[in-house]
Amino acid sequence: MDDKEAIRFNGVWVYYDGVPVLKDISFSIAEHDFLGIIGPNGGGKTTLLKVVLGLITPSRGRVSVLGQSPERSHHQIGYVPQYSLFDRDFPISVWETVLMGRWDKKGLFRRYGEEDKKAVHQALKTLGMLDYQKQQVGKLSGGEQQRVFIARALVSEPKLLLLDEPTASVDSAIQSDFYELLADLKQRVTIVLVSHDISAVSIHVDKIACLNRRLFYHGSKEVSAETLESTYACPVQMIAHGTIPHRVLKEHPHDD
Repeated sequence: MDDKEAIRFNGVWVYYDGVPVLKDISFSIAEHDFLGIIGPNGGGKTTLLKVVLGLITPSRGRVSVLGQSPERSHHQIGYVPQYSLFDRDFPISVWETVLMGRWDKKGLFRRYGEEDKKAVHQALKTLGMLDYQKQQVGKLSGGEQQRVFIARALVSEPKLLLLDEPTASVDSAIQSDFYELLADLKQRVTIVLVSHDISAVSIHVDKIACLNRRLFYHGSKEVSAETLESTYACPVQMIAHGTIPHRVLKEHPHDD
């Protein structure tokens, strides 16, 4: 496995209405890394993903994605947002939705072939949604819809997969299968996962970054209580039960 960089941030700042959302972010992710990003709401996690996607241009600093600018690399990135906004009454099926993930591979005016259909079939099977292929996406539950959107991201065979709270609406059984899928995928794709589930992230990812406007930690999956306290700005108690680590926030003062 080589150590070629998939992502590099050099002194990146992002401002919204004059307020810094990302402050002097510098780090790199090697190809085939599986990075988990944790941090509080409003800490800049989604903003960081949008910078990687080229949807937000940094106010200062430079970003390289797969050896190019984010804008030139977007077709090699699979992305699952935390919330997918769409017309739930629009008559598009699960199969058609996932097939759209193959569009960049086909180009304009080209027909989908057997290879595309096989890729969609496999993605739906992997996410447990093959039996729903003819159903209208808007009629599915939130968890089912999220599985469809994950399948759409995977079917494009991306080199980089960005996941923003991908299991937020997915039941625990599917979550377990999903993390097993990611463990297999990281052999051929770089994965960046944003999640509030600290214990799940610490079990499944290779490395963890703590982000609260500044990047507090990066480089391994071991995170100290001090790092979490700095990130979340509150006391943290770390305990372990068997072989599965748990991280628990202690009670602390807060504003009403």
